[in-house]
Amino acid sequence: QVQLVESGGGLVQPGGSLRLSCAASVASGFSLDYYAIGWFRQAPGKEREGVACHSTGDGSSYVADSVKGRFTISRDNAKNTVYLQMNSLKPEDTAVYYCATFCHVREVSSWGQGTQVTVSS
Repeated sequence: QVQLVESGGGLVQPGGSLRLSCAASVASGFSLDYYAIGWFRQAPGKEREGVACHSTGDGSSYVADSVKGRFTISRDNAKNTVYLQMNSLKPEDTAVYYCATFCHVREVSSWGQGTQVTVSS
């Protein structure tokens, strides 16, 4: 399995922006081009949910309805990194954000430490 590291979280005011990164470790020896990459989040008191995903089969991507128009997913192949650009952040976006090499929550058997996003005034 590819070792992924999430980063870029922090404290931001409502309406602000953050860019999260999901980077494959150099030691993994794999390019993320071989994998679908999904972003997920778990808010306090709520179930973990999918946020966005970019697949490799047909190059398609999707964004959850709750963040559509505000979040975008992209890849930088040179840096072996997948990004989640988050704009117009709302307090309900507060969660720990994770990435994984799957597009659906139930397909993921192991989660990393994630990165905390807190949206508050």
